[in-house]
Amino acid sequence: MSHFVVLLRGVNVGGNNVLPMKQLSELLVSMGCSAVNTYIQSGNVSLFHPSKSAAKLAADIATNIMSKFGFTISVMAFTFETFEQLVNANPFKHSEREPKTLHLYFLEKTASSPDLQSLEAVKAESESFALLGTVLYLHAPDGIGRSKLTAKIERCLGVATTARNWNTVSKLLSFVETQ
Repeated sequence: MSHFVVLLRGVNVGGNNVLPMKQLSELLVSMGCSAVNTYIQSGNVSLFHPSKSAAKLAADIATNIMSKFGFTISVMAFTFETFEQLVNANPFKHSEREPKTLHLYFLEKTASSPDLQSLEAVKAESESFALLGTVLYLHAPDGIGRSKLTAKIERCLGVATTARNWNTVSKLLSFVETQ
């Protein structure tokens, strides 16, 4: 059994793509997953599955959600090792003390030609970001709600993303580490 972290994009946001975590857990168990842990209502899951491929697991989960709940969402899955590496690669270690200011945007795939200059042009003076592989790390000390950069991230990267704050990432990592 392989250990995975799964992130669902766009569930339970503004009354759209409603997916109670209890029903998601039941669906995942029916797919052969075990030790399923969800965190908050936005589609954060730690689980074990016989698959060795995170991409195949993500595709299977998306297909099953479509079949059972009738909507299509992006699903990103990471092995424990990969998720841990992504979290540990955070270039803004100082901001971990204020977890609401640090956000990780997980990319569906590597951005082939990201427009980082456009992101740089709209970011506030207090903000910092770094694109490392398939994660854009954003430190927004004045709050993400005030950031003009966040509205342009996907367009400038050219790939779908799903964002999690440091609190959520840390909680998921703690699920992974305790299993």
